Amino acid sequence: MKSKILVVDDKKDMLALLRRIISEKTEHDVAVKDDPLKAIQLIQEQPFNLIITDLKMPKMDGIALLNEAKRIQPSVAVIIMTAYATIETAVEATKKGAFDYISKPFRKERILLTIRRALEWQALRRENVALRQSIEKQRTFPSIIASSPAMISILNRIKQVAKSMATILICGESGTGKELVAKAIHAGSDRRHKPFVTVNCTAIPEHIIESELFGHEKGAFTGAWKDKKGLVDEANEGTLFLDEIGDLSLAMQAKLLRLLQEGEYKPVGSVHTRYADIRFVAATNHNLRQRIAKNQFREDLFYRLNVIRFHLPPLRERREDIPVLARHFLEKYSRRNHKKIENISPEVMSMLMARKWPGNVRELENVIERGVILCQSDRIKLEDIMPQTTETSLLPYFSDQILKLPFKEAKEVIIRAFHQQYIQAMLQQNKGNISKAAEQAGVQRQYLHRLMKEENITAEGFKE
Repeated sequence: MKSKILVVDDKKDMLALLRRIISEKTEHDVAVKDDPLKAIQLIQEQPFNLIITDLKMPKMDGIALLNEAKRIQPSVAVIIMTAYATIETAVEATKKGAFDYISKPFRKERILLTIRRALEWQALRRENVALRQSIEKQRTFPSIIASSPAMISILNRIKQVAKSMATILICGESGTGKELVAKAIHAGSDRRHKPFVTVNCTAIPEHIIESELFGHEKGAFTGAWKDKKGLVDEANEGTLFLDEIGDLSLAMQAKLLRLLQEGEYKPVGSVHTRYADIRFVAATNHNLRQRIAKNQFREDLFYRLNVIRFHLPPLRERREDIPVLARHFLEKYSRRNHKKIENISPEVMSMLMARKWPGNVRELENVIERGVILCQSDRIKLEDIMPQTTETSLLPYFSDQILKLPFKEAKEVIIRAFHQQYIQAMLQQNKGNISKAAEQAGVQRQYLHRLMKEENITAEGFKE
């Protein structure tokens, strides 16, 4: 596996020697700096797997560079070179986080062996960290893929409230991931080993929802030929997720209110009250306050549900998540369909970033799944997700509707789309390296970074 190595030494002949040894005997990319301060600047701009630094240098010694490099990139492996090797310097270097130290002069075989061992250690450490993060994420945030500040804030709030017994109300448009958040709350709670039961308040017909929710006794109504447990009973000691609770009838809302307030209910046809120990999480795509004003939702039930409230932003308000979500769905459906599709073309990514996504994440997932199924190469192209489109011009996703807009508005739409498509292309070609993307584009790094911020584009989704 190709890695990136940075060599820092104030002696240019030593830099040339190490560059030649590493380039001739390995496939790794090598960068060299004879100024430790410039090396720190480079470390801030791009990731490295390994840093090899001299101990004694003007402006900053190797130990100080080690400290700063570890602060910027905690997972980077560092090797210290010194012509003044002592037990004390070796102990200090390893205490500060160095992988190893090498005495000058050194044999070529020695430096190559140390580099190989350091990169193996670094890869193993990275795999262990990724595994721990994956396990923790799967435990707490199953299938929640996000990088935007809005969603990171929501994930942090989930950690805060998961272990409480408070009732949760999750609001947001259809397709924003309300059920995933509900499952994450359950997974982070002390009830995670108990049932998580979903009640789809829209899908269950009005005349049977009470029976489905509370159960019924034999003979309670025509067709009730035996006792049946309800979903409330199934969720006992676990979590009951009331999806689209805004669609419940007022009669059912009254019965649900008693369950939330007292923890008690009666199966249909029974005269005996039963009790349930349940954590309640509800979700809706309605504005419940408006429904209250129209007498379509009980105000007392709303306040019982609205103890802790989450609002999930629509995808159009967190476009930073689109590249990472698209990549996740690409990998998911490539595996499912036994295909080897490696990436998404810049034209497609720009189109994805420009769309309004009325169906939110669910719609994005459907688009990527369609692209994977229709793709006949190792990259999803525009014609794969828009089969009716054969033209692949710079802005292929604009319809004639743009010509009906006022001049200034049409110009702004086209300029923004150009920014998105061009920046996406630069980042993809340079694997998320902002400095290289800016250099290729012929603009200052700060200017490119400002454009990325304005367009809600992050480099993370383009890094390999």
